[in-house]
Amino acid sequence: MARRPVAAVAAVTLMLEAVGIALLNWILGLVVDRQQMSMGGLDTDAMSIGAWVAGGLFGLYLLVCGVVLLRTAVRDRAPGRLARILLITCAVVHGLLGAFAVGLVGWLAFGWLMVVLGLIVLTLLGYEPERPAEPAEPAAEAAGGGHDAPSPA
Repeated sequence: MARRPVAAVAAVTLMLEAVGIALLNWILGLVVDRQQMSMGGLDTDAMSIGAWVAGGLFGLYLLVCGVVLLRTAVRDRAPGRLARILLITCAVVHGLLGAFAVGLVGWLAFGWLMVVLGLIVLTLLGYEPERPAEPAEPAAEAAGGGHDAPSPA
């Protein structure tokens, strides 16, 4: 099955996206700071620091999601409950960003975000959560057909 390569590609993609988002927000913060831009009377320093912090936090979030996917690919086991929740939130974020990207950035950005969304969803579906094994019935009960049948005496 191709679940390991899909998880590995999704992991690398999210890690590259994390670096790209952090770099984009770093540049945005520099532009705001050097141009002395303000929006609604906000301080220029507050806006540039806000862009840097937001880019760093979102990049860290994407990096953690990428590490979870990479760990899943290396171990070839389903992620745990918290890791699945993290990956589901990452998929939802990519869906929402894709919806906004169509109008703000264009179809190319939308397509990229949908590819990443698809990789995350494929990984989640490929690694179903492990279910606890049901206890096996004893061989004597299964062969006898009855549970509390009296023994012939």
